[in-house]
Amino acid sequence: MSDAILKDAKNRMQKTAESLQRELASIRTGHANANLLERVTVDYYGAPTPVNQLATIAVPEARMLTVTPYDKGSVDDVLKAIQQADLGINPTSDGTMIRITVPQLTEERRKEFVKDARKEGEDAKVSVRNIRREANDKLKKQEKDAEISEDELRSYTDDVQKITDESIAKIDQLCDEKEKDILEV
Repeated sequence: MSDAILKDAKNRMQKTAESLQRELASIRTGHANANLLERVTVDYYGAPTPVNQLATIAVPEARMLTVTPYDKGSVDDVLKAIQQADLGINPTSDGTMIRITVPQLTEERRKEFVKDARKEGEDAKVSVRNIRREANDKLKKQEKDAEISEDELRSYTDDVQKITDESIAKIDQLCDEKEKDILEV
């Protein structure tokens, strides 16, 4: 039973790190990245649909993205959705394909993106700490109900803390890598 609590906490902490990785991927850096359009949705026949399900996204050059919709009739809708996404980019269309040139980031803009990345990291750490607290509460309840001994409780809470420390180290590593990527000129 207690092992199940540890396993659940570990899985949830790993999912938090994976979620952070996806969030960080959508924060812009100085070069083109298909993940930049991950959060963009298009109103396609009345349903909000992610761009990556409606089009092929390619990175032909370091600072350019191309978006080629499968349905040529949706080019204008995709273009409008990218413009409204407020990504700080200016897409252009030739009728069949959308080209997005990723502008060079200013120092000020880079610092803003680093702040955004750090905030995402802090949010992930808060989630991990909440998972730790929930796991420890469940373990304390088991000890109170005499399902585990006081020594076992101490051992399990130490294990929960180790898992938490590993998860927070992983989150810090992800944030450091993203910061390095953003600040790279």
